[in-house]
Amino acid sequence: MQVVASLSLKGGVGKTTVALGLAGAAQQHGVRTLLVDLDPQANATISLDVGPTTATVAEVLDEPRRPVLRRAITRSGWGEHLDVLVGAEQTERHNHPDPGSKQLGRLTRALSRLTPDTGDGTDLDPGDPADDEDEHGDGGHGDLGPYRLVVIDCPPSLGQLTRSALAAAHRAVLVTDPTMFAVSGVQRAFDAVQTERQRGNPDLQPLGVLINRVRPRNAEHEFRVAELRELFGPLVFSGVLPDRSAIQQAQGACVPIQRWDTPGAREVSAVFSTLLGRVLRSERRDRAMTPPPRTR
Repeated sequence: MQVVASLSLKGGVGKTTVALGLAGAAQQHGVRTLLVDLDPQANATISLDVGPTTATVAEVLDEPRRPVLRRAITRSGWGEHLDVLVGAEQTERHNHPDPGSKQLGRLTRALSRLTPDTGDGTDLDPGDPADDEDEHGDGGHGDLGPYRLVVIDCPPSLGQLTRSALAAAHRAVLVTDPTMFAVSGVQRAFDAVQTERQRGNPDLQPLGVLINRVRPRNAEHEFRVAELRELFGPLVFSGVLPDRSAIQQAQGACVPIQRWDTPGAREVSAVFSTLLGRVLRSERRDRAMTPPPRTR
């Protein structure tokens, strides 16, 4: 299971658009995916047209146990292969500016419940006998995977929620736009990734910098894109997301951009398919580098 965070420490650059686009590309290619909506604005949850649940990610962060997780996960309105750990405004209560290690580990604990039960108790926490109770609850669909991909939509700030996502993730997509504040925003996001690697998640790596809302033949945008490429080199994706009205139209209609049949939507979809390919290649590299289990 590959966990990818859509990250920006500057608001309004389209990190939710990237999270939705990546999830839509995964669904289009039959990759079973869970989108985790950590942003208290819950825009991803709204765009995914989910049904009612009896819990949200806020309750999961209160109690990261399987019964709670089951009640907070539901199928997306986009169809098969894509589920949602639904967001809510109440998630803001978990966005402390200076969280402790226990608080930062709650999302990691919750996502560990998505892996198949080994049968030997190793996926359970000591002293948590209720963790694997068979409580599907009302409003959730009760099926916790297996997922090949988890996409986390982070809030645009470096509090507990974003740091929790980085503590749980394998890769981070750094989302920006071609404005005068782009460089400082990407640098702060990159520094946050590097800090979390040193603090306790050595598996975390930046997948790359994705530039959103680029207008062709716009001198300011061309200058900022060139500036980002000069400073961050190969970390900047070769493909950029063009500024297309199809993105807002698809989100407003609660359908994936991959199903919005316009030339602009197809142009955007191609970028997300390329991004998905990069994510899946990173997953294969991680598996190849993982040592085999020891035999007794």
